Amino acid sequence: MAHFSRQFALCFLLFIILAYTAQAFTGTYGVNYGRLADNIPKPESVVTLLKAAKIKNVRIYDAEPTVLRAFSNSGIEISVCIPNEILADMSVYEDKAMAWVKDNVQPYLPDTHIRGISVGNEILGRGDAATSEVLLGAVKNVYSALDRLDLTNLIKVSTPHSEGVFANSYPPSSCVFKEDVMQYMKPLLQFFSQIDSPFYINAYPFLAYISDPQHIDLNYALFEKNPGIVDPKNNLHYDNMFEAQVDAAYAALAAAGFENMEVIVSETGWASQGDANEIGATLKNAKTYNKNLRKRLLKNKGTPLRPKIPVKAYVFALFNENSKPGPTSERNFGLFKADGSIAYDIGFTGLKPSSATRSCSMVLALCVSMLLLVLTAL
Repeated sequence: MAHFSRQFALCFLLFIILAYTAQAFTGTYGVNYGRLADNIPKPESVVTLLKAAKIKNVRIYDAEPTVLRAFSNSGIEISVCIPNEILADMSVYEDKAMAWVKDNVQPYLPDTHIRGISVGNEILGRGDAATSEVLLGAVKNVYSALDRLDLTNLIKVSTPHSEGVFANSYPPSSCVFKEDVMQYMKPLLQFFSQIDSPFYINAYPFLAYISDPQHIDLNYALFEKNPGIVDPKNNLHYDNMFEAQVDAAYAALAAAGFENMEVIVSETGWASQGDANEIGATLKNAKTYNKNLRKRLLKNKGTPLRPKIPVKAYVFALFNENSKPGPTSERNFGLFKADGSIAYDIGFTGLKPSSATRSCSMVLALCVSMLLLVLTAL
């Protein structure tokens, strides 16, 4: 009996450890919830929208209290972000990192499922030596703060990168980090390897396509039928650019000595509208890309280079954001319009039905009414 009790206790302990081990991502599909707009729904309505769409993973670009309170008891996993501009102080003073975590994370636990902290966004690869130099120190101090608060089993620390960290990405197997990036990237990856954090990359076939539409097959960028490419180094075949970009990141990690690190796509998407020079930024292409991407992710499968590691991605973005600076495309990446209705149909329902949905509902209501009249007459 005592032997059985010990076995039961060990099993129960293992269950508790697994249940409270930080999982940066549930399933394979997530979305970026940007809020640079003056006309989007309130956070409480956004939670309703996400739950209706069965989206379980969300990234925000700050730690806004109204958002974190709205996500309380929603069951949605959320990742918050520390702004680039405060990383310098945070890298030098550990108490700054502790204060940030105590103010922006700890008060909302456990009801709000904060599961990740992004330390900055796209720091490396921009040629900004001052910010690049403070990134690792900030990451370490944030992790140390979580450790002292016994939160490292609940919350992952990471930092997302742009494609600008790579010297090249074609063919995928030849991808390596830029020489001037490696001095910052190598120690960062060493630390992430120690704390078991993934490598986050913002991968946009859209940006690659609009930069060279004459030489990139649109169907290849959109997951549509096409001949694809064959990587001459390893003979792997790619029928879409998204997987090629993910495997390019895996190749760069392997070349740097981190072959076992997981890659997660922190941003990917397609603009539904753009400027005259943003060829391909159309509603049709945005719908095609995001619909095919969702189908691809829900298959829960890996890439040609890492077939056993399911690809995970956060789509950019939840809403069109009318206050974003830059080209027109920047304000038109949303899966949903500002009023909460769908921007185009990829299988989600919005807060407000589209005209097509309203028409179908009206027809259905009319049919039901007619049927009731017939039954009453009988």
